[in-house]
Amino acid sequence: MKFLLTAINAKYIHSNPAIYSLRAHAGAELQEHVELAEYTINQTFTEILADIYKRKPDGIGFSCYIWNIALVLELVAELHKILPQVPIWLGGPEVSFDAPKLLEEYPQITGVMIGEGEETFKELLTYYVETPREMWIEPGDLRSIPGLCLPDGYTSPREPADINSLPFLYSDLEAFENKIIYYESSRGCPFRCSYCLSSIDKKVRLRDLDTVQKELQFFLDNRVKQVKFVDRTFNCNHEHAMAIWQYILEHDNGVTNFHFEVSADILNEEEINLLNRMRPGLVQLEIGVQSTNPETIKAINRTMNVEKLEKIVGAINAGCNVHQHLDLIAGLPYEDYKTFAKSFNRVFEMEPEQLQLGFLKVLKGSRMHEMAEEYGICYMDKPPYEVLYTRWLSYEDVLKLKGVEEMVELYYN
Repeated sequence: MKFLLTAINAKYIHSNPAIYSLRAHAGAELQEHVELAEYTINQTFTEILADIYKRKPDGIGFSCYIWNIALVLELVAELHKILPQVPIWLGGPEVSFDAPKLLEEYPQITGVMIGEGEETFKELLTYYVETPREMWIEPGDLRSIPGLCLPDGYTSPREPADINSLPFLYSDLEAFENKIIYYESSRGCPFRCSYCLSSIDKKVRLRDLDTVQKELQFFLDNRVKQVKFVDRTFNCNHEHAMAIWQYILEHDNGVTNFHFEVSADILNEEEINLLNRMRPGLVQLEIGVQSTNPETIKAINRTMNVEKLEKIVGAINAGCNVHQHLDLIAGLPYEDYKTFAKSFNRVFEMEPEQLQLGFLKVLKGSRMHEMAEEYGICYMDKPPYEVLYTRWLSYEDVLKLKGVEEMVELYYN
């Protein structure tokens, strides 16, 4: 039995840690039944379809996100024609929140893995390996596997994974040559930002620091170019963040860069002093400001002290050694063209190395999705569900801001 875990990435330099984690967690005995396939959205539909067919899988799983779901669903429809007996499974954030509707619209899909998939996939793969093939068309036993959505409804919910039970993904770096390495030292987020799916996972789980340090040393020993932490708010736990930053400082190899997404206004003096001691290029920080308008900040469930954030960004800038990437989101509640201009100017004056002007994506499963009608937010029906206009921001204003975004990318970033 061969189960093909398939990822379609936005760029060649990206990798998909989800499929590597599913395979690794399956364990040594089951891994021989798993094959990985990574493509990009820049490849043609027919090229991807043909390659999947040539691999002759007995089961297929797709990792689904807003950037690839349209292509995945096209593939699902055609794969079922040329591989009619092969079960097709979907998983990932883009399919975890409206799975029954998806299964109704696409009867070619066998089922959906909901939420974190490591243990769910292991049990699903065990079923396919141990069950005679002729029995697959009557998947009644699948109802005993938590964390699935089947055509006849959900199975029991799956508890979040123990992050310390998850294996290290990168013992073999050959597949990641010239690609960004993604690494997680925690799962979950303590904040409740209404536009973000991470707010749903309320329990923050930290990976054991001894384990993290050993895994980081592997990247350092192999002189990996960049390691991008996917922790949603890396500095939500002071001791955890300090221990990792201290280790990186003390074991710097002069080559590897580490990227962290942080909440800047909760950085304390000890953390700032440590960051100021880093080699230029060792660390970069991504800071989601999103808006400086008090009404907007409150409406999106953020607790952010903008004045404190400005001082902290300035203190880090003073060290001239840490690349700072600041984000803004246009189209949020209570943000009109004039207040967004104020937000933009205020962030611009912080002089980040990179300023990203993004547009609200109304993600299924998020609080913003539930509140969209109340806020008068009109957005695209198809991925990436980007805002068209709001009660405060017209479509004409959005188009003006698109022009600003282009100029920022060309002349600032």
